[in-house]
Amino acid sequence: MSPSNLIPLPERLRPVNLNDYVGQKHLVGENGVLRKMIETGNVSSFILWGPPGVGKTTLARIIANSLNREFYTLSAISSGVKDVREVIEKAKSGRMFATAGSPILFIDEIHRFNKAQQDALLGAVESGTITLIGATTENPSFEVISPLLSRCQVYVLKSMELTDLQTLLARALEKDGYLRSRHIRVNETEALFRFSGGDARKLLNILDIVVQSFDEQKDIVIDNKTVTDCLQENIALYDKNGEQHYDIISAFIKSMRGSDPNGAIYWMARMLAGGEDPLFIARRMLILASEDIGLANPNAALLAESCFNACHQIGMPEARIILAETCIYLATCPKSNSAYMAIDEALAMVNSTSEAPAVPLHLRNAPTQLMKDLGYSKDYRYAHDFEGNFVDQEFLPDGVAGTAFYKPGSNARENEIRARLRSIWKKYNY
Repeated sequence: MSPSNLIPLPERLRPVNLNDYVGQKHLVGENGVLRKMIETGNVSSFILWGPPGVGKTTLARIIANSLNREFYTLSAISSGVKDVREVIEKAKSGRMFATAGSPILFIDEIHRFNKAQQDALLGAVESGTITLIGATTENPSFEVISPLLSRCQVYVLKSMELTDLQTLLARALEKDGYLRSRHIRVNETEALFRFSGGDARKLLNILDIVVQSFDEQKDIVIDNKTVTDCLQENIALYDKNGEQHYDIISAFIKSMRGSDPNGAIYWMARMLAGGEDPLFIARRMLILASEDIGLANPNAALLAESCFNACHQIGMPEARIILAETCIYLATCPKSNSAYMAIDEALAMVNSTSEAPAVPLHLRNAPTQLMKDLGYSKDYRYAHDFEGNFVDQEFLPDGVAGTAFYKPGSNARENEIRARLRSIWKKYNY
């Protein structure tokens, strides 16, 4: 049997029911919401948000198959308003003869649909002509219009865990006829799993590439070196579907974080040349401006927000200039992650306590006489009544008092902040 005559391994092994589906236990496990949808037959429109290769398309197909629904699929990359309307008309016609419920329309990369395309869906979703299942790797709240988003639940899918990848690998070697015929022995899995990055489709594609690199007559032994060498020799095949997308955005972000404008602009050029959505790039820079520059230069977030809005209004090719200007500015800014670390430290403390400590009485609001009689707001001192608009009083509850969540970074702006905090707050040891 020759692999050239076979469909790709991920397609050969695509599950057709939930019993064969791997991962996403929070959605398809015993009490998972999607499992309950299938069991009850009550499927409402929803959007699946998660990284690539975690089973979004597969879940949509399983739901349609399990409920015996008509299944239509569109890609937001290649479909227009005309395609959307044609599918809706087919769904209306098909419903006259259907008894299993409204057809399911699956839209991949739904975040790439523009407003007109999304508007075309609204009436059909609202009337129940179709049940919409969208899939996206981007936060739908950014790109899906509010009227459509309000009619859909959003379910978050997670990257595959190590046990999921192990299950997928074992199942592929056991169930696929071609792989069984090759007498494969896996001695090491670290490289297979590392290069897959929690992406099931990528894992199976890598396995396929490695197996096909061996001569037909040879037994196959897979180890870390074999996988690494094979992927280096077949990088074009490995990345034929743009699988390096997340590697390149990672290099882009790390270049800006590392204050290298040359590396940052190069990786941006790679993304733009590859057809990346300019708003995706602008959104990542807006996140970096707060996460990695923060209080070292608060203007960075304002410029990044302005860049996002300008790209939205102007589009390519002119947007490349705005993106480049912002990229270089962010890369050359001083860096600080102090705000990012402060909120994560505070959240960790909040989540680690079973009972939240009460708000101190002097910080409570006292809109009624009863509350005043109970001591609400008593002993609170109004900062503006004191010299320098500051008075030393406790703003944290019992058990947390004295904790310094914010630790100023080492940059000119936060050195000034540190000096002021040190002068007024002796207890925090700034």
